[in-house]
Order: sequence, then C-alpha cells, then structure tokens
Amino acid sequence: MKSTVETLSPTRVRLAIEVPFVELEPSLKKAYREIGQQVQVPGFRRGKVPAAVIDQRVGRGTVLNEAVQEAIPQNILSAVREHDLKTLGRPEVEITEFADGDSLNFTAEVDIRPELNLPDLSTVEVTVDELKIDDSEIDEQVQSLRERFATLKTVERAAAEGDFVQIDLNATVDGEEVPGGSATNLSHEVGSKQLLPGLDEAVVGLAADASTTFTTQLVGGDYAGRDAEVSVTVRTVKEKELPELDDEFAELASEFDTMAELRDDVRERVTRSKQVEQIYAARDKALEQIVETVEVPAPEGVVREEVESRKAAMVDQLERIGASMEEYLASEEKTEEQINTELTEAATQGVKIQLLLDTVADAEEIQVSDDEFGHEIVHRAQRAGVAPQQFYDQLVRAGSAGAVFGDVRRGKALASIMDRITIKDAAGEAVSLDALRAENEAAHAHAE
Repeated sequence: MKSTVETLSPTRVRLAIEVPFVELEPSLKKAYREIGQQVQVPGFRRGKVPAAVIDQRVGRGTVLNEAVQEAIPQNILSAVREHDLKTLGRPEVEITEFADGDSLNFTAEVDIRPELNLPDLSTVEVTVDELKIDDSEIDEQVQSLRERFATLKTVERAAAEGDFVQIDLNATVDGEEVPGGSATNLSHEVGSKQLLPGLDEAVVGLAADASTTFTTQLVGGDYAGRDAEVSVTVRTVKEKELPELDDEFAELASEFDTMAELRDDVRERVTRSKQVEQIYAARDKALEQIVETVEVPAPEGVVREEVESRKAAMVDQLERIGASMEEYLASEEKTEEQINTELTEAATQGVKIQLLLDTVADAEEIQVSDDEFGHEIVHRAQRAGVAPQQFYDQLVRAGSAGAVFGDVRRGKALASIMDRITIKDAAGEAVSLDALRAENEAAHAHAE
C-alpha cells in the first residue's frame, strides 16, 4: 500500500491510497468464503462452492465489491498510523480507480484533531458571583419540607386554590364523546395546572356534588386542535393542613431535636449547593475563556455528526412522552431552522471543549486506571437502572466503551485545569473547590 496525505484545513485531511491487487487477495478470499456460505448450489456443500461457480452465480463484480469494502477500512487505518494522524469521526471515501487485476485507488477525507497551543493555565482567572444566602431561601426549603408532611382534611365548602378535589370529567366534541376523554374519581390539586387548561378556573367555587362545563383545546388524539366541551363534577373538597413549625415537627421530619438545628442543617446544605453552583459557573467561564484564547477550530464533520446525534436524542425523548417535533416546535414557538441553529452552536462549543480537554490530557500524559473506569461504568449503570456488567456488555457491543473511557480522561483533564486556574468571587475572595470534591466523594461512595 502507498499513501499520501493532503492538508485541507487545520481540522481535515485527504488521504490518497493505492493498494496493489496482490494485497487485495486476503480480502478476496474472505469474500469468496463468506459468499460461499450464503449461496446454495446443487452438487456442492454449503461453503465448498468453487470460486468459478460463485463467479457464474453471483458475478465476479459482486465478489470484488465485497473484497474492496472490507479492504478500504483496513488500509485507511494503516495510512492513518503511517502518517500519525489523530482522526475524528467517519471518513468520506471515494474510489477513484479500480478494475479486476489492477490496483485499488481511493481517497478518504477525514477530520483530524488540530494542534493546539495551550496557554499557561495558572494565568487563567475567572470571577463568579458572591455566595449570598437570604433567610427567605431557608424559609422556602423548610416550607417545602413542611408541605411533604401535610395532611388532607375534607371540608364542607367550595373549592379554592391549593385545595385537593376528587373530580369526574367527560369531554365531548360537537356532542360526541372523545375517546379516552372520561375519568372518574380523579385527584387534582386546584391551581396546579396539571390537567386540562381551564379546569382550575372552572373548579374554583364549586362545592362537593356541584358540576359545571368549560371549553378547552385538545392537544392529542383524533381531535387534536379541536375545542372540546368538558363537564366536571366535584365529588369531595379537601384542604391541606400543614404541621406547626416547632421542635416536634423537627423531630418528625428530620434527625434533629429542635427547629434551630433543622434550620442550621438546611442552611448548610443550601450553602454547599451554592458553592457547587459557583464552581460549575467557574468551570464554564474558564473553558469558554481558554477555548477563545486558544482559538480552537471545530471540525465540520464531527460537529455535523454531533448535531445529528443530539437531534435524534431529542426526537427519541419527545416520542417517549408521546410528543412530536412539530408539537415541541409549536409549544416553544420556534422553527426547525432555529432549533438546528441552537443545536449547531451547542455542538460546536461542545466539540471545541472536547478537543481542548484531549489536548490537555495528552500534554499532561493523563492516564485512566481500571478502578476509575469501573467507577464510571457503575455510576452510569445506576443511572440507566441496569446491572454494571450488563451495561458494560451493551457498551462493548455498541462499540462505545472507548467513548466512555475518553469521557473519564477528559474529566481528569478538566479537574487538572480547575486545580490550576484562579477562581475569585465578585468581592475578590478566593473560591475553593472543596465543596465540589465533597460532592464527588459522596457520589463515588454512593456508587460503591
């Protein structure tokens, strides 16, 4: 095999590869073997059909094509190693010349990792907001905890916002019942807007056994987009009774004996959460600043693949909740072009950050241990709700284990960057990474 490389841009090259016909012989023999296993010829056992008979049955051209398709990736890999290229994404191949008995000539355009000149990371400084906690934030957290211990009490009055009601619903369009448009003994919190638009307004003021009708636009089913008349009957009205915020409540809702201790613990947790938010904000600012300083280019092919992947994931997520892209666009009041632009911008920045982190990892010779890789597998398996070995086997079958390994390596590169940059808040005070380390240690302990 002979190959040459032509630089098309800092992130893309074209390989020109020539493979003598004699070097195609192993691929040709393999093609005959595999096709021979698939064809049935009277008088010959499967897999024992002579090459000349296969040529007659399926055609020499079919066999040659099979051999070429098998040989191309192998020779691209050899050329990539020969020229020491760090390739990204899938190559675009074009066969320029090939005939039976002659050499195979083809080109392969592929994105490559650009050479980046990293700055002195110790000179990078970012500023984040000051860490401020108002008593109102503590009150909000305590109130949320209080809501979880609320009880419901039946009342003999009209429903008001915040009450819970048991209701019957029946929807019709032009006098015809809507399939699936009826429900009985449905529990609903008035004002939550969790069910049909217009329901909360209709229910307010209705006592037990009272009924009314309202109009709403249907969003799914055969009548999507049509106005439906919905009759609603209230069966019961219950109000929420909240416990008193006293020491007795602290004992009931936590491991603490007093409200003062409970509020101190809430304040500590809110503080830790805000410290982690500070560090995440610092991370985003630092990466953005370094990417801009280094002027990291984004390989177009890789960005295109990433956009396609993100869009497919979005469509899949919408389908899982029974929605379509058209419905999503309508609800967000956006066009498909706007979504494509947003995805492209996000993918471009994401690819640039990956390239930066890979360069840092190489420069610092960052390695990933078996334990570190195993921790990540366990963590992802837990999020996916499957056993770690099953999750790993799925990764291997999909050819994605290397991508997870790369993610772990980039994570370590990012940690190295964060350790070396300077983070200050708006008041000029240094911000510590201790809160994030504590969170990561807790996450690893939970994973184990």
